[in-house]
Amino acid sequence: LFIALIDRFFEPIRDLSQQYNVLQAAMAAGERIFEVLDVEAEVRDAPDAKPLPPIVGRVDYNHVSFGYGATEILHDVELHVEPGQTVAFVGETGAGKTSMVNLLLRFADVWSGSVEIDGYDLRDVTQRSLRSQLGIVLQDTFLFGGTVRENIAFANPETSLAEIQQIATEVGAHGFIADLPEGYETEIQERGARLSVGQRQLLSFARALLADPRILILDEATSSVDTQTERLVQQGLRRLLHGRTAFVIAHRLSTIREADIVVVMSQGRIVEQGNHDSLMRAEGIYYDLYTMQWRGAGVGGEESGAGEVRPAER
Repeated sequence: LFIALIDRFFEPIRDLSQQYNVLQAAMAAGERIFEVLDVEAEVRDAPDAKPLPPIVGRVDYNHVSFGYGATEILHDVELHVEPGQTVAFVGETGAGKTSMVNLLLRFADVWSGSVEIDGYDLRDVTQRSLRSQLGIVLQDTFLFGGTVRENIAFANPETSLAEIQQIATEVGAHGFIADLPEGYETEIQERGARLSVGQRQLLSFARALLADPRILILDEATSSVDTQTERLVQQGLRRLLHGRTAFVIAHRLSTIREADIVVVMSQGRIVEQGNHDSLMRAEGIYYDLYTMQWRGAGVGGEESGAGEVRPAER
């Protein structure tokens, strides 16, 4: 009995020491977080920046040059996109595809030239008004801890359940959501650890569709999914892209073939552009890419680096 009482006596002390270790780890992590928060933003609004009015979705890259540090990445890039068109970027790793969309989001400013939306130079408008009208879907879908409903309605938490269900149905997500233990009220872990890759993609499509941006930026996931889920993802993607200007760093052959403009990039330059059929007739870089990497690819083979040209191949 005496030994049992002694053990009970020391139990709170042991718990306290464990909590102290957790606190120390949290303080160290917090210090790193605040270091990041204190970093000065490289891109700032101009003193006379004005809010960007509601946009139609025309985008112009006018003789754009850009780089990081002293290294120039984009060289005199010229690209004009009409409202509602889908642009698919393809090219080798490091060709400048991501830099093109980063400039549109104004994560960085051009070295020379300009990027314009509806005739407005992005440097002349506020970042908040710009980004509120753009949508972005990344390869690595980030889902927050909370319910499925809360994740889809992130852009507008007041959205009714009926509206959320309608949007989920449009992108093909309603079926698997309905099969979850509590449907739309099912709690999911941060980053959607309990969901498959395809399910996370469909939820990200639903979230973007609810936000209804006039311009959408999509970095397609390269992860393999089963055939049925792939069909759902492709159907959801078509619905998401419909009626809006879209810039896609493309990895699916279906997305590339359906794009209004395929932009082939190499070493920071646009070397070819046109639709799939016209580029195939030209028998240039895109033709070589298609014949070497995609011809004969089925649904399951469309995601294996389809948007990337291997430098050694040409």
